Amino acid sequence: MIKRTLYFGNPAYLSLRNSQLVLRLPEVETSSAVSDKFKREAERTFPIEDLGVVILDNRRITITQGLLERLMDNNCAVISCDSTHMPTGLFLPLDGHSLQSERFRDQLDCSVPLKKQLWQQTIQAKIANQVAALEQSVPGVETGNMHAWVSQVRSGDNDNLEGRAAAYYWRNFFPEFPGFVRHREGDEPNNLLNYGYAIVRAIVARSLVGAGLLPTLGIHHHNRYNAYCLADDIMEPYRPFVDVLVKRLVTQHGTLDELSTDVKRELLSMPTIEVNIAGRRSPLMVAVETTTASLRKCYAGEARKLVYPIL
Repeated sequence: MIKRTLYFGNPAYLSLRNSQLVLRLPEVETSSAVSDKFKREAERTFPIEDLGVVILDNRRITITQGLLERLMDNNCAVISCDSTHMPTGLFLPLDGHSLQSERFRDQLDCSVPLKKQLWQQTIQAKIANQVAALEQSVPGVETGNMHAWVSQVRSGDNDNLEGRAAAYYWRNFFPEFPGFVRHREGDEPNNLLNYGYAIVRAIVARSLVGAGLLPTLGIHHHNRYNAYCLADDIMEPYRPFVDVLVKRLVTQHGTLDELSTDVKRELLSMPTIEVNIAGRRSPLMVAVETTTASLRKCYAGEARKLVYPIL
């Protein structure tokens, strides 16, 4: 079942009652001019079991420990945003699966050759999706070189075809922004890309935990300060789906120095966009679960192929 994404951008009291997330508004709760009946009617509730991602984007949000506990029990990712309204923190459960210890061991015992093969498959899928994103979004762009690179990626990608493909991809993806450089701190539309990637990263991390895997231990990324190396690995082929959405937003709205409510709403739709995976159409959040399940099988020696979506 596809899980819901809830975004809270205004002051709010968030609590738990009868397995429901309860939303109350401070302006209503503290107003002496409002009746108790109106206060009760102003409450909104959401079943905990329906939630996959909760985003907190206001400094005046209060959330109870009881609610956090139930969200973690439900393997719901809680994202906290900073003063610039960009996702900055991710809260996930420590015990997302009953066989977690066994699956951690399989993951820790993964051989170097298998890691290199998994990374090869990941980069092949990423470049293939970048090709599709370019061809869909930039009519007439030359992609013959990138098609060739897909088949040339070797185990471990020692030739860094990922980097070569990325350089060519970003040089051509936003012709409306001459000299565009993809950088986390760069000019727009980097802000839109950052926001979309953060949402997908949370979805992937949540799914890894649900599969009983350790999101810190990557197959390629290994930054000692990064708690989500594996999520950063597995999300790579999903990035072009964000890119296509951002391209559409830029085409519709032009320059977007700040993220409006409407633009955020579009980016928050990422979990529900339809993708092709394993020969069928699935919401992206469900597709990620298919990918992480295939990774778990690879770690356990039950399979040798990661299942990624095709753009």
